[in-house]
Amino acid sequence: MTIVAYQGAPGAFSEEAIYQYYGDDDVQPLPCNTFEHLFEAVDQGNAKFGAVPVENSTAGSINKSYDLLLEHDLKVHGEVLVRVKYCLMTIPGNGKEITEIRAHPQSLAQTEGYLNKHRYVAVPWYDSAGAAKELVDKPEKGVGIVASPRVAKAYGLEIVDDGIEDFHNNFTRFFVVGKGDPEKQEPSKTSLVFAVPEIPGALYEAIGQFASRDINLTKIESRPRKGRLWQYIFYLDFDGHYTEPKASEALIGLLNKASFVKLLGSYPAAPKETNGKSMAQAANLQI
Repeated sequence: MTIVAYQGAPGAFSEEAIYQYYGDDDVQPLPCNTFEHLFEAVDQGNAKFGAVPVENSTAGSINKSYDLLLEHDLKVHGEVLVRVKYCLMTIPGNGKEITEIRAHPQSLAQTEGYLNKHRYVAVPWYDSAGAAKELVDKPEKGVGIVASPRVAKAYGLEIVDDGIEDFHNNFTRFFVVGKGDPEKQEPSKTSLVFAVPEIPGALYEAIGQFASRDINLTKIESRPRKGRLWQYIFYLDFDGHYTEPKASEALIGLLNKASFVKLLGSYPAAPKETNGKSMAQAANLQI
């Protein structure tokens, strides 16, 4: 059995990502309290891989994940796109008394319209599945949880309402991280992080290494550079594998323009279709 670490309690979307990527029979999820513990589990060999959420299609990037990818010497081995569907749940018989909602900040952000409409008080929790477990262990009237249907099933909670996410075309992107490099597969995607000197045109020239070679950039995002006030690093994704000739040339060009570059990995790109339908179409069919 392949042991794969994830942050959260059983029922979390991260656990769902693991089963979606590996199937139900050949994997053993390892829950971790924090993202730091997840990376430590893989570093120390307690898990072969880790499933790390990196961005949501409506709420944006998960900064802690990207910071840890920079700090640790692990490579991205794959990506998973998980359809996010939220339910409002509580202890059985408490559905009409809910006034307070506990969930991870990302979950609260993705259901903000629904919560405001019903005038619920949103209370950020370290983990939505963990909040559900705590509610079962210590029942409180008036408390509801926003999480996936898997969480309600795992802890025997009553689903009061489902499909409460503000946008039904809502996906979370996960990286599967581990040691070494994965085998090359098609289609591939590459992720890296870099910084540029503080001179005019430096970022333009860095990104131009890809444009001049017709390499498609799928993401670029800046993050503050720790320990260096008002300086930034850039996370970048592009289509293709770093060993391909054009990509290799672009990376050499980037090395000449950047102050540092770290390759996070080239990995199999997640499929963007489900049963012949686009992700958007598949999501809308589930409304």
